[in-house]
This record gives sequence, structure tokens and C-alpha cells, in this order.
Amino acid sequence: MIRATFTLLIGLALCVCVALGFSRSNPPTGQDWALSMAFVICGWVTAWSLSWVADLTLPKAQTRWLVPTIFGVGVIAAWQAYVHASAIPGVLLPSPSEIYTKFVSSLPTLAADFVQTIVRAVIPGWLIGCCAGFLTALVCDRYDFLRRGLLPFGNLVAALPIVGMAPILVMWFGFDWQSKAAMVVVMTFFPMLINTLAGLNASGHMERDLMRGYGASWVATLLKLRLPAAMPFIFNALKINSTLAMIGAIVAEFFGTPIVGMGFRMSTEVGRQGLDMVWAEIAVAALAGSAFYGLLALVELKVTFWHPSYQRRR
Repeated sequence: MIRATFTLLIGLALCVCVALGFSRSNPPTGQDWALSMAFVICGWVTAWSLSWVADLTLPKAQTRWLVPTIFGVGVIAAWQAYVHASAIPGVLLPSPSEIYTKFVSSLPTLAADFVQTIVRAVIPGWLIGCCAGFLTALVCDRYDFLRRGLLPFGNLVAALPIVGMAPILVMWFGFDWQSKAAMVVVMTFFPMLINTLAGLNASGHMERDLMRGYGASWVATLLKLRLPAAMPFIFNALKINSTLAMIGAIVAEFFGTPIVGMGFRMSTEVGRQGLDMVWAEIAVAALAGSAFYGLLALVELKVTFWHPSYQRRR
């Protein structure tokens, strides 16, 4: 506890010293990269040590949610202090207060972009890509020659750059949400395929020999042994794909879309130097992605409560 408190005080003192250093620059333009880097490091140390103090002083039931919250609030506070102290131009880095003001004043626009990108493109593409990858993995597990043929092709597709595939899919499926959903399907199909195949082979030889000894069919072995053992792998793929889907849909909107969508808004606002709106869109994407990931993590906890990783947390 003493060490954590001492680290917190040192971090706060260093942040104050670096902030005073910005005020002595002539003029304070925010271009002093040495001071900027020092402030970033000191701010991170301060937020981390504050979380450390909270973890040591608060009950364990509260630290699970409170410590990440404290760390996040500390980072945002350090960001606000850096922008204020360094007088960095808003076109380079707007402050969190400016981003929040733009967020509140642009709620209708942000809501329309959210519906276009998340509801119409990300969610359908994620569902189609994950379901298709899962079903293909079951077929490949049943027929080994398909696995030998598809996995090298999957590695090839996974290595293709998004900026190369996106304009092609826009030309194929049009400028509306269908091309973005197709981009999401391409990005989520093979991670689900590979993780599901790995999970189906995660059950031990003794368990499979026992099922064969009971005369269980391939379907019975799949449903009662192999699929339950594969659930941690499947949920890993679902969580990875939740972030890949966001990236794929937003990047695809840079190459053609109606006058709505998160990627469209980012590209146009950058041209107009409206960085506060760009950061507001980033905030929407971060909140939506975090909520999506958290929902999947809760479902995973209910389904795979037996897994040793969850048993250790208790």
C-alpha cells in the first residue's frame, strides 16, 4: 500500500512538472515531442498507480469493475490536462470535453451512422460469417480432404489487405450496406473456421476412445463431447470477429457508401478538419465494440463456466 501511494504521488508530481514545462515554452504550440512523451508516460503511470491503490484498498467484489473505470477516467483526465497545458491545436488533438460537446450536439447524425454501419452491416455480416465458418468447420471435420483444401485457401484470404478487397466488394455488391456486410463476412469467416476446427480437436484421446467404446456415432460424439470442448475456441473466434467486423465495415465505407455511415463521416470530416466529429465517431465505435465484446463475454461465462480459466478466477 505504501509503495502504491508513493508511486501515485510521484506520478502526480511529474505530471505537474511537465505541465509547467509546457507553460514555459515560447510559444506553447504543442509541438515539443519530448515534453509530450514525458507527459504521456507520467499520465499513464499516474492512472496505473491510482488503479493499484484502489485495488489494494477496496473490496475484491468492487475492484473487478471499479479499477478499470478508475484507470479509464485517469487516462481521460490526463488527456484533458495535456491538451490544456500544451495548447495543442484542436485540429491535431481535440480535448475530451470538446469531443463530448460534439458528441451531444450530433446525436441524430451519430445515431444514423450507427444504424447504417453497425445495425445494417456489422451485425448481419458477423452473423453470416460466423455461422458460415462454423458450419464449414463441421463439414471439414467430417471430410478431411475439405480441410486440407480449405485451410491453405483460408490463409491466403486472411493475408489479403482490407484496402484491396473493399473496393472490389463495393463494385460487386453496390455502394449500400450490402458491400460492407460482404466485407465483414470475408473477414469473419476464416477466423471462425480455424478456431472451430482447433476446438473440435481439443478433446482428449481418452474421452474419444471412451465414446467409441460406447458405440457412439459421429453425431453423438460431436454433440456430447467435441462441441462442448470446442466452446472456448468458438467464443474466442466470436470475440475476435466482433472487433474485425467493426474494422471491416468502417474501412469498406471509405471506398463508397451513401451519405451516411461511420466510415463515410470520418473520411469527410477529416477533409473538413473536423477532428472533434471524427473522435466522436471513434467513441461510438469504441462503445459499441466494447458492449458487443462484453455481451459475448457474459454469454461465454454462462456456457463455459466449467472451463479451468473460470474456475481459477473464483
